[in-house]
Amino acid sequence: MFFSSTDRQFSLTSLTSSHNNNRDMFSRGRRSDISGHGNTNVAELELRPGGMVVQKRDSDVNQNSTSKSTIKVNVKYGSSYHQIQISSHASFGELKKMLTEPTGLHVQDQKLIFKKKERNSKSYLDVARVKDGSKLVLLVDFESRERRILETLKIAKREKTSKSLAEIKVEVDKLAEKVATLEAAASEGGAIVELDIETLTENLMRTLITLDEIFGEGELKLQRREQVRRVQKHIETLDMLMAKAKSVSLKNEVNMARESKVHSGDHVRGRRGNSAAERNHKKQQPLKHFDSVVMTTKWETFD
Repeated sequence: MFFSSTDRQFSLTSLTSSHNNNRDMFSRGRRSDISGHGNTNVAELELRPGGMVVQKRDSDVNQNSTSKSTIKVNVKYGSSYHQIQISSHASFGELKKMLTEPTGLHVQDQKLIFKKKERNSKSYLDVARVKDGSKLVLLVDFESRERRILETLKIAKREKTSKSLAEIKVEVDKLAEKVATLEAAASEGGAIVELDIETLTENLMRTLITLDEIFGEGELKLQRREQVRRVQKHIETLDMLMAKAKSVSLKNEVNMARESKVHSGDHVRGRRGNSAAERNHKKQQPLKHFDSVVMTTKWETFD
């Protein structure tokens, strides 16, 4: 097949244009990577033997990005230095967490200084221009430590109060069952032992004193108030039962005294009746005469 001069010229022009376009595209990609102003979403390209421009392998890109994002910073705490390896995209809060173990400081007690300025825990290292080999200073935040300790004590006190109220509730439930038993016995006309009422009242009074020594806020305050109300209600119920028991006891004593008086009167009347009968019996008995004694008015005279 023969080509005309025009066809040959067009073919050479096309090849030259294609080669130049590939070279320009690769050059633009390289310039964008070097200057840092290119589109970071565009994949990096490489020139393969034979003039082919292809996308770089992911493994190479990941290795380069990982090595570039990890940095080592030097942190001074007191007279000691700590070298921490961390991602440049991490926050100062994450750096504080990594410093907790070597320094023994709580995260909330740390204050990081970089370039003579305290850094917020939510700020990022790369935004603050922390680079590989940068130096930071770690100080103790005493105000934050004091707030944290007070908050810890407050939480511990709240937990203790909650536990105490839970134990008191269980105890009041047990006492409430005993009060209900006595109340049911009284309503059915059964006998109530005053000693049982006194024992329950003393236990409830001790519980009330314990509640007076408990201080709570919010929900705990409401729980304490509810238990105080329950205890007072049970004490009032026991007072009513005690009054009823005393009334029954007094009535029984009156009845017993009355019965005793009746029996005593019958006994006295019985004794009086026996005495009268004996007197009548003695009157009815005849006088005894002694045969050996002779009563006479004739006096014997002696010369």
